[in-house]
Amino acid sequence: MWGIIENFHEGWFYDSLLANLGLMFVQYLSPMLIFVGLSLLSIYLPRIGSIAHVALGVLLPLFLRRPNFAVIGFITLPLVLLGLLYWLGRRRSRKAASAVVIGLPLLTLIVCGVGPAFRVAGRVNDGNLQARLVEGNGVRLIWAADGVGWPREGVNWYEATKRCQYLEEDGRTLAAAPQNVWRLSTVEEAVRSMSRHGANSGGMWDSQNRTASYQTTPDKESPLWNIHSQVIYWWTATEADEQNAYIIVYDGNVSRRRKQIHPGYLAFRCVKSP
Repeated sequence: MWGIIENFHEGWFYDSLLANLGLMFVQYLSPMLIFVGLSLLSIYLPRIGSIAHVALGVLLPLFLRRPNFAVIGFITLPLVLLGLLYWLGRRRSRKAASAVVIGLPLLTLIVCGVGPAFRVAGRVNDGNLQARLVEGNGVRLIWAADGVGWPREGVNWYEATKRCQYLEEDGRTLAAAPQNVWRLSTVEEAVRSMSRHGANSGGMWDSQNRTASYQTTPDKESPLWNIHSQVIYWWTATEADEQNAYIIVYDGNVSRRRKQIHPGYLAFRCVKSP
C-alpha cells in the first residue's frame, strides 16, 4: 500500500492504473454486463430474450471448445432452463424485476470486488516482456522472454519440460535437438523469486511440509508475470511423485497437479543461470 502511495505522483503509475482498470473491465466485468443485459432484454422482450438464452447456452460450449459434462451442466442447462422460464413466465412488475437484475450484481460487485479491484488496479507493469535477470532472496536467474519459452497458452508438464530443454540460447526458438541451456525452475527457486511492487516477497519453501510462506504476498506483476496473459499458474521442475508435479500461482501458493493436464491458464517460464 505504501509503495503505491509513494509512486502515485509518477506518470508510469497513473498510466498503469488506467490500463489495469480497463483490463479489469474487459476481463472481469464484461461477463456480468452481458448477462445483466440479457436478463433485461428478457424482461422487456421475453420471446427474444428466451431465444437468446437458449442460443447462448448452445453456442458458448462450442465457442469454448470444451463441450464436457461440467460446461453442459453448469452453462448450457441453466441457460436453456432460464430461456424456457422467460418464455413461459410472466412478470408482474418489470420495474421491480429490473431493479433486482441490476441491483443484486451491483451489490455483489461492491461488497466482494472493491478489495480485489484495488489490488489489481495497483499492479506494477513495466511492459518489458524480454528475458529478465531476477535476483534476490538467494536466487539469481534469467527468466525467458515472451514466446516459446514463456507462452500465453497452457501446456502439460512434459511439454513444458521438453520446450525448455530444446530452447535455443537466445530463448526465442526451439532447436531440433536438446540444448539443455534452459530449464524449468524448481519450486523453491520460484517461491524465492516471487515479488510484489518491485520488491522480493521474501518467500521460503518448506520442503518437509511442502508449503510456501512469504513476508509479503506476491502478485501478478512485472518482472515475472505478464498481467495481460490468461496464465496464472506455472509448472515447476519439482515432482511430487511420478504422476504429479508442483505448480505455483501468481500469489505464491503452491500445489500439486497431474502432469498430463493442460488448462489454458497453466503454463511455464523457462529459466537459466546468468
